Amino acid sequence: MLILGIDPGSRITGYGVLDVATATPRYVASGCIRIQADDLAQKLAQVYAGISELIAVHRPAEFAIEQVFMARNADSALKLGQARGTAIVCAANHGLPVSEYGPRQIKQAVAGTGNADKSQVQHMVTAILGLDGTPQADAADALAIALTHAHARRGLITAGSYGGHRRRRRGDSWRDYQP
Repeated sequence: MLILGIDPGSRITGYGVLDVATATPRYVASGCIRIQADDLAQKLAQVYAGISELIAVHRPAEFAIEQVFMARNADSALKLGQARGTAIVCAANHGLPVSEYGPRQIKQAVAGTGNADKSQVQHMVTAILGLDGTPQADAADALAIALTHAHARRGLITAGSYGGHRRRRRGDSWRDYQP
């Protein structure tokens, strides 16, 4: 069974494909969809076409993507959100179940700390999958997303955002908590 992990972006969208048929995830493919257009609509069309081609080639059973996070620049966050939405729509149009993971949760699952930097994630992805070389940063992030989903499928982590649940305090109603 294959998982397609996506690290969305409006200039570079990373992807990683893992085979999780056995207890140890196996590397299948990774890389980047490099967006060439200047117009936002055309950028999103290229994201959609690139992911659609990956789905046609690899035939994944599941799709995992990074949840949106707040960037320093609101315009960048909006563009990222649009690229992310395009990727989700593409997966949904191909009938794939979509799972989302927060950046801290992905880093925690792969590097052991939610504060890991990109080079730590790259190193751990390389080590976990036994790769000969270090993948490009966006491809490594996509592989980390796919690994996080593989861990979630095995019950090693819970789906949803990292640290997204708060403890119930005395006097709080159970209605205040979402599972």
